[in-house]
Formats: sequence, structure tokens, C-alpha cells
Amino acid sequence: MSVSPKILLVKLSSLGDVLHNLPIVWDLRSRLPDAQIDWVVEEGYVHLLTPLLSRDGFRGVDRVIPFGLRRWKKNLFSLATWKEFFSFRKTLQSTTYDILIETQGLLKSAIVCSLAKKRSGAVVAGLANATEFSGYESLARSFYNQSVQVPAQCHAVDRSRWVMCSSLDWSLIERGDAPQFYPSQFISSIPKSTVDGLIAPYVLCFHSTAREAKRWPNSHWIEFGNALSALGYQVVFPWGSAAEKTISQLLAAKIANAFVPPAFSIGDAFSVISGAALTVGVDTGLTHLAAVLNKPTVEIYCDSPRWKTEGYWSERIANVGDIQDPPSVQEVLDVSLKLLK
Repeated sequence: MSVSPKILLVKLSSLGDVLHNLPIVWDLRSRLPDAQIDWVVEEGYVHLLTPLLSRDGFRGVDRVIPFGLRRWKKNLFSLATWKEFFSFRKTLQSTTYDILIETQGLLKSAIVCSLAKKRSGAVVAGLANATEFSGYESLARSFYNQSVQVPAQCHAVDRSRWVMCSSLDWSLIERGDAPQFYPSQFISSIPKSTVDGLIAPYVLCFHSTAREAKRWPNSHWIEFGNALSALGYQVVFPWGSAAEKTISQLLAAKIANAFVPPAFSIGDAFSVISGAALTVGVDTGLTHLAAVLNKPTVEIYCDSPRWKTEGYWSERIANVGDIQDPPSVQEVLDVSLKLLK
């Protein structure tokens, strides 16, 4: 294999899945410093990858290729949609790839691999099987020439590493090799948040998630929030939809000096999380963003398995609860106070 292969990563969504795929960029870069590494991602998550773009002698991802499928599906019969799709395909095919690593296991991701331009004999690696509690479409295997069997219970970071290592015929990277997510110089240079109303020290509480069963009860958030408020912390309840905003307002109304911020983007989230004394949240993307930034974080698991996405790489991350075993208020409060010391 060339010392400077052209590699395409395909991980389209969602927020947490993209974050947990980041370490393979640095795994690749550490052994193949001269490789070209490109990544196809849903356009809504491009902000997660821009800190990795190569610049000023720093080498991370060479090219981020936005994919607008979520938006395109809403306007399939629009001429503009098809013009954008063909423009995407032209951009994707401007490079001939040696290795394609598809870690999502979905048909849409596999089709992206099929659209890419490949050299003769290129490796197209993807998942051979589902992991528990993750989406998987077996038809995707027909688009790979290397299907990688992974354990049924496999952390999201480890799963990506299995596929990557197999594609390059490398020994499996063990969990003891702590994953890197973002460059340290990026984390240290995150600017102060410009979101109005945040008063330090504040604690972010990400109460919302796509599936209702994964939420921690409102009564728990209120009891927990009042305990932190009494210690002088501003308790902050972000939101991402009208329904989530209503719940945030309900919670904040029952906690002294609690705050519901205006809506903020994924790009703004870096600054908001970076400035927090602590982030506490259910199993959702923005909670995982705090964990991969190595900020003090409590991850609450209520109806999803902890082994799948827990932040295992830092003592600044506490993981509590498990599938069908949500933690008590006291348990979350105890680990929170420990991290706040």
C-alpha cells in the first residue's frame, strides 16, 4: 500500500455517531501521516468536522464533503435538488480513492461509497453485522468488498476502529489506547460564548432526546436543579424544538434562578459547553459533545445501554444508570458534586 493513500470516511449522521467516529481520523493520521483523508457527512453536522480540517501545517481531515440527503428528501421533485445532488457527486468523484471506510451500516452510506470514484482493487470496508441497539441494514453489505464482523455489544468508538483496522489489515486498537477526538489546540482556543443570559458558574442540563424513554423524569431534574441552585450555580436548560423549549420552561420555572437560553447552533454549542462548570445530560448528541471535549460531564442512561456510548476515556466523565435502570437524583448529584470540586 502507498504511504500516502487516499482514504474516504463515510459517517453521515447523527451528532453522537459522528463524534464517536472522530478518533479514527487520528488513528489513521498517526500511522499514515501523508494520507489524504476525506469525510462525507450530512450537511447539518459539518460544524463538527471543521475543527479537524488541515491548515497551517496541522494535518487532520483534508476535505469535508457535505451531503444534503435529509433536505433533499423533502424536495425530491425539485430541479434544484437534483442539481445539488449532481454537484455533490461531481465533488465526491474528483478524487480516486484507495480505501473507503463506512462505519454506519446503512444503505444510504453504502450508496455513497458506490458513488465514489475508486482505483482498481480499492478496499470498501463496512459492517458485516448489526450491533445491539443500533440501526443496521444488511443490504448495505452488498456494496462492500470487505465486510467486518464486530461484537454484538461494541462501543461506538470501538466499532469504528474495528472497521478501520480491518480495512488496512492492522491489529485491533485496544480500548487502553485512549481515543482522540479534537486537537488540543482547538479545545484550548474555543472562544467565550456569546449566548446572552449565561452567568458563570453555570451547569448545562440536556434533558431532551429523540426517544421519550431515554429521558430522565422531570421531577428528578427539578430536585437536582434546586440542589445545584442552592449551591450558587445557574442551572441552564437548552432546547432544540418548540416541544423541548416548553419542557425547559416548565423545569426552569420550578428552580430558583434557572435559565432557558435562546436557541443556539451546533457551532455555538462548542462555546456554551466549554464555558460550563459542568454538563449533565441524557444519552444525546450534545451530552456526548461535552464528553469528547473532555469537559466535566455526567452522562445519564435511562433506557439505552451504557456500554454503547459511555465516555470511558477520562476521569472528568461520569456515566450513571443503564438500560431500564435510570439513576436516582442522589446518584447524579453525588457524581456531579465530585466533578465540580
